[in-house]
Amino acid sequence: MGKIWRVSGPLVVAEGMRGSKVYEVVQVGDEGLIGEVIGLDGDQAVIQTHEETQGLKIGENVTPTGRILTVDLGPGLIGSIYDGLQKSLLTLIENSGHFIKRGATSEALSPSAKWDFQPVLKVGDRVQGGDIIGVVPETELVAHKIMVPPDMGGVITELNKGAYTIEDMICRLENNGDKTDLTLMQKWPVRKPRPYRSRRDPTDLLVTGMRIIDYMFPLSLGGKAGIPGGFGTGKTVTLQQLARYAQTHLNIYVGCGERGNEMADVLYSFQDLTDPLTGRPLKEKEIFIANTSNMPVVAREVSIFVGITIGEYFRDMGYDVLLVADSTSRWAEAMRELGGRLEEMPGEEGFPAYMGSRLSAFYERAGRVETVGSPDRVGSLTAMGAVSPPGADFSEPVTQTTLRIIEALYSLDVSLANKRHFPAISWLSSYSLYVGSTKEWWDKIDTAWEDTRNSAMRILQKEAELEEIVRLVGPEAMPEADKLLLLSAKMLREDFLMQNAYHHIDTYCAPKRAHLMMKTMMRFYELSQGMMESGMTVAEIRQSPMITKISRMKDIENDVFEDKVKELWAEMESGLVAR
Repeated sequence: MGKIWRVSGPLVVAEGMRGSKVYEVVQVGDEGLIGEVIGLDGDQAVIQTHEETQGLKIGENVTPTGRILTVDLGPGLIGSIYDGLQKSLLTLIENSGHFIKRGATSEALSPSAKWDFQPVLKVGDRVQGGDIIGVVPETELVAHKIMVPPDMGGVITELNKGAYTIEDMICRLENNGDKTDLTLMQKWPVRKPRPYRSRRDPTDLLVTGMRIIDYMFPLSLGGKAGIPGGFGTGKTVTLQQLARYAQTHLNIYVGCGERGNEMADVLYSFQDLTDPLTGRPLKEKEIFIANTSNMPVVAREVSIFVGITIGEYFRDMGYDVLLVADSTSRWAEAMRELGGRLEEMPGEEGFPAYMGSRLSAFYERAGRVETVGSPDRVGSLTAMGAVSPPGADFSEPVTQTTLRIIEALYSLDVSLANKRHFPAISWLSSYSLYVGSTKEWWDKIDTAWEDTRNSAMRILQKEAELEEIVRLVGPEAMPEADKLLLLSAKMLREDFLMQNAYHHIDTYCAPKRAHLMMKTMMRFYELSQGMMESGMTVAEIRQSPMITKISRMKDIENDVFEDKVKELWAEMESGLVAR
């Protein structure tokens, strides 16, 4: 047991800690604050505490626990609300009220709740790490598969069936005379990636329901993406939309250092939402980690790695998991504060030189993999992090470091947000390296997707090139062909790329619906070109009732959408484009 020698913000220096290990969890002070050893020098240890250190006194005890920071993995995770250390906030409220004291603890998983365990193997079977031995129907949307921990194996000598708590023995293994009891719960270190057999190429589309992402800049299952943007550009709303409607088996929302009111809005609104495909309550496939800006900065890093470890656990079951983190900039700011207090050599703008490796350690744990164990299964973990550059300056270090890691960028534009164009994702500065890999997925809907998308992108890029000329001479002085292009670009921007997150229909757009919308707009452009060549002016084309009907496509109910679009196409093909 050591003694506190010095306190500096979230850092505590303790004496008498000889024999401790780096990243060992310790209890600091009389209140037992949770901390981790991050440096050793003789019998002195530098400890980063994950709770407020104000009021700690020199000479208070520091107690080593002999373990590193781990995550509890088992039934009860889904629908839970945790802080950055995986303490159940709902349990803390029950025990301590709304004003939680320092050092308060709570179990991540209820030790008294019983779960119906249904084995899928039998006594005498030989198992190894990753093998599925049974299933717990945790929610209607997710069946929790109970796996042998990756570092264990042997012959099953006892296998129980029925209702058990997470601490009850449900399986006994024997390996060379050694016996091991398995429970419904296992633990895993937060900073150690879980093993897998091999990586797969990310080929399937992560359906988000957002047209500009799914259609223009697709994200693959198992991909890694970033959403940088200035204040008020819609980072949080975009991430909420992804967590609500992404067609994955499980979504994890990590609030990393963002405002408490934003996290409270997430927790409140998600209680009443339903999954768009199944109609079941959305909380049956969600996990929340609430680590807000008024919580200790050190816990921001832990909250990120707790989330990614839970995601890997469900990935190993063969599920597709999405993790969104809001935001990684707050984590980087915490690294900068700790680096300053440790008197480390600063890098650009005061951020530590190891910031890039820390961010990489998070994003690189995403991927689509063939898991260890049997039966054979493939799971994916998609990671998307928001970045909050000060003053929307994308040249700052956190954004630039993130760009070197991610493979899809959704750049939020302040000027679009000021025009109330939401989502404010810029089609000029965003990109996705998954366009080619998702083509086979899109070809199942329509082999014309890639050509249609590329044609739309050319129109939008040409519009950007013409903007300066339009500002100088005005739109009426432009050639007729350019006027038509500007009209079509306006339709693409306002009727396709803009999407109302608060409209009961437009909030979620299925890929097939998005493709029909885009094909309709591009067909209108093609027919209008033909009519212009026959002598009609763009001013006359602009009066066409088709433009209004196309703009209202986003409001058509899903069950009649295809029929309405067919009617619209028939009307256009009949030569009524410019009636």
